[in-house]
Amino acid sequence: MSTKVGLRLTVLPPDNKDEIILDSGKIRKAALSIAAINHPLRKKILALLDSGNKITVTEIFKKIRTEQSVASQHLAVLRRAEILSTQRQGKFIYYSINRKRLGEVYNLVEELVEGK
Repeated sequence: MSTKVGLRLTVLPPDNKDEIILDSGKIRKAALSIAAINHPLRKKILALLDSGNKITVTEIFKKIRTEQSVASQHLAVLRRAEILSTQRQGKFIYYSINRKRLGEVYNLVEELVEGK
């Protein structure tokens, strides 16, 4: 059984004002989320879900005009990256945007860009 070891680096920026601590685990997780978002069809799915409504895969594939299997594959990518949340109600699974996770990704990117 293998375990993943996170790497924590301390970097001094060129101005030597404040050190930057990089957590490879957080960076890897954020990169997965960014890669998941950066696809044209997944962007359409997120735009559709941006209204705040919870919708089913059936509604999604009909509105983005693709096959159910294709929509399901893209939804799975977004779920694995924790960009989407699911809620089961009877035989239906409803999808919504995990805004907390998007906020975490945004904050990490801000920290990396600003060097905080």
